[in-house]
Amino acid sequence: MAAESAGGLLLRAAALVPPAHYAVAALVLASAFLYRFLELHVLGDLLRGFRGGRVALTFHPDSQVYHRVASRCRSLHGRYLATPWLASPHLQTLFLGFFARAPPFTYRRQLYTVRDGGTIALDWLLASDCEDAVDGSCNGTISSDDSTPIVIVVPGLTSDSSAAYVKHMVFSMASKGWNVVVGNHRGLGGISITSDCFYNGGWTEDLREVVNYLHQKYPEAPLFTVGGSLGANILVKYLGEEGENTPVAGAASICSPWDLLVTSRFISRTLVQRCYDKALAIGLKGYAKLHQPVLARLANWEAITTSRSTREFDHHATCVVAKYETVDTFYRRCSSVNFISTVSVPLLCISALDDPLCTREAIPWDECRANKNVVLATTPNGGHVAFFQGLTAGRLWWVESVTEFLSALHDSPCMHQRKTQEHGLQSPLESSIDKGPYVNLMGDGMVAAVTNEDDSLANQIESEMEHSDDTIAVQQNRITKVLQGECHGENTSSSEDNVTHAQSRIGSQEQREELSTDKIQDAIAPVKKSMNRLIRSQGRSLWWLAYIAVVTSWPLLRILYGKKLRNSLPVKWLRS
Repeated sequence: MAAESAGGLLLRAAALVPPAHYAVAALVLASAFLYRFLELHVLGDLLRGFRGGRVALTFHPDSQVYHRVASRCRSLHGRYLATPWLASPHLQTLFLGFFARAPPFTYRRQLYTVRDGGTIALDWLLASDCEDAVDGSCNGTISSDDSTPIVIVVPGLTSDSSAAYVKHMVFSMASKGWNVVVGNHRGLGGISITSDCFYNGGWTEDLREVVNYLHQKYPEAPLFTVGGSLGANILVKYLGEEGENTPVAGAASICSPWDLLVTSRFISRTLVQRCYDKALAIGLKGYAKLHQPVLARLANWEAITTSRSTREFDHHATCVVAKYETVDTFYRRCSSVNFISTVSVPLLCISALDDPLCTREAIPWDECRANKNVVLATTPNGGHVAFFQGLTAGRLWWVESVTEFLSALHDSPCMHQRKTQEHGLQSPLESSIDKGPYVNLMGDGMVAAVTNEDDSLANQIESEMEHSDDTIAVQQNRITKVLQGECHGENTSSSEDNVTHAQSRIGSQEQREELSTDKIQDAIAPVKKSMNRLIRSQGRSLWWLAYIAVVTSWPLLRILYGKKLRNSLPVKWLRS
């Protein structure tokens, strides 16, 4: 009998193994694959005794926002434990989108028309609504002198006031006695597009108008803002653009993408991330379909409907409507990471390190640490704007943290106050985006970051020069009249005292030169005063100030010493 091959022996041995053993092995391999694929962390939670991961805080060592506000928030100094049966960022994110239970309440809708003709739905939940639900009464109004704080919530991409995480935030703040309003993006919340402008990840004009409108209508009510996902990117970008000029007293950013270019590359990197990318593209195409008559007129509708990723949709729709050259240009200019350093409002930023949409690689750790107004809180788990906790997954950890932070901020002296500039405050509905640093107002109204230079100094110098323009003009006229009088043998002056003084001392050429020098000093004095004040506050810009001084004084020197300069010896040598 011929010797049996090795392969045949292996097959005979494998046949002797019971099928149940193969089933168990397949189940183990499948479980390991799913555990890895879904990024489950239930075993890690078990090894930690289900205590959860510690919340890591990043802040400036001298930050008063941390020492007086964040340090009083227990949730920010504890641990976060995810719901055990949702111990995965993907499970949390999917559960939030499809199965999350939101608090039952009804908004009060207000339609607001912005300057370009667009319509925004403002959905209100007042503190009185929560109180009236108990006693059966219903008021539903806010007086103009009401000092109850108002929270403005900015939803994420294709989200509106009906999203579960938005309703959790709204109900939590209203239950604390605050008035809350959700600023739906234009074209969402059941509202049609009424202009040729669509919102995008860097569109801050709508938020700016809403904030200024509410500040004008309720001047005694402190304004706070909360943004989630793409709404957080819009919020932080707005705060960075406005700087000290915003009436917002405090803010919170939840799961911001921070760098849109990095995030775009991240969601196209692996299989599971590409699934999210396609899901977002489907949502964007659904949004576009709602407004097909307008969008089809502005862009290639066929290319929009065939988009398979968010990048393709932005290429065919967003960049065309908003007039960006390329998708990368759009992502770079609209990323809030470029504006975090100029935020002047107490800001709490919350991010999960396992966020399946907004990667940890985009989190601006150093920028948050350098800004005294920013406190960054990161957790090992949480998913995207989810952070479910409790066995029933009925609560969101970040909602509790934001509520605690804003309440502590309201009771502290760290609330931001809008500062008055030298030329006066702008009107509440006036946009200051084209006047602040790091931004440029494009022809279509889009806001774009263009430079990192300190343009605010130039604006300050300009206001100082405008303040002294009238004085300098008067002095120039006086000097010109004196010189003209001297050329014709007349004794001319701008006042009776100067006439008497000039007539008594005009006998010689040296005395006339001394009089002219005094007039120059009088004319330049206001400019010197303004320059000295600016030098004390902006010592690093001496060259810019020197340039302005030369440009300002040169016309006077030409009037007074033009003949002498032309007859000087070096000039004669040059002519010869």
